[in-house]
Amino acid sequence: MLVETMRIEGIPAPVSRIGLGTWAIGGWMWGGADDAASVATLRGAIERGINLIDTAPVYGFGHAEEMVGQALQGIRDQAVIATKAGLEWAGEGVRRNSSPARIRREVEDSLRRLRTDRIDLYQIHWPDPRVPIEDTARTLQDLQREGKILAVGVSNYSPEQMDEFRAVLPLASVQPPYNLFERAIEADVLPYAREHKLAVLAYGALCRGLLSGRMTVDTTFGSDDLRSNDPKFRRPRFDQYVRATKELEAFARIRHDKSVLALAIRWVLDSGPTIALWGARRPDQLNGVDDAFGWHLTDTEMAEINELLDKNILDPVGPEFMAPRARD
Repeated sequence: MLVETMRIEGIPAPVSRIGLGTWAIGGWMWGGADDAASVATLRGAIERGINLIDTAPVYGFGHAEEMVGQALQGIRDQAVIATKAGLEWAGEGVRRNSSPARIRREVEDSLRRLRTDRIDLYQIHWPDPRVPIEDTARTLQDLQREGKILAVGVSNYSPEQMDEFRAVLPLASVQPPYNLFERAIEADVLPYAREHKLAVLAYGALCRGLLSGRMTVDTTFGSDDLRSNDPKFRRPRFDQYVRATKELEAFARIRHDKSVLALAIRWVLDSGPTIALWGARRPDQLNGVDDAFGWHLTDTEMAEINELLDKNILDPVGPEFMAPRARD
């Protein structure tokens, strides 16, 4: 399979422009975990040429990292591991904590769960308003000097917050939500990344399955599923997004003989210095990866897609519901 790659500053190997996102593999908020399927999915991604594995300690109380570590035994050098720090479990939810002491604990726990001696890309998961950004950056700078992490990134940071971080330590990447239905970063984060040559790891590239093409207006979600709390998946909005997806599917078939899933990924890849994070928890959910490569959307087609979205989505909403709380 021919996979597009790009370079991320500080990482020796070329990085695949589709990365495997492991939130669902952790099980939490996605209806539980299947360890055998998770390992098969991770190994299947590597076999397909997807070498970027994006994970985090908060995905399933560390379970996703454990699955990554187990799956990569014997093939660690074929993978680029990206994980995160800066969130902690508190009661029944998570909260932000990017204090130096917290990051120090997290990196050691992640190295142990991942069964590795270094993390290729270490990212701060969310900005913590209670910790000066320069303190967080200096902690990662120390970890970099110690060889425990290679490149450094941030997730869910604004350009102003990235400026503060970069005053202490260079950034290699930023990870924001970005997909056909959630495009707020086009106003600030995406231009900033272009200007400062940061890789953009776009999470939610399929908008939590909306852009997979598998959903209908009758699709339902269990109480332990993240989407049961997502305003996009509640009527009347849900009907609007499903209708838009159906029209995108027809557009993809007519123009390129591709699936809507392939269109959604191609759109992300054609929109900037981007890597699309593809969430999968079973090997069959990797089917269709190949279709995202070997073609491009023209400027005219991009404009037509925008018109299609404007026509169908009358009450758009972003992913703000996912933001974790700050500490008291």
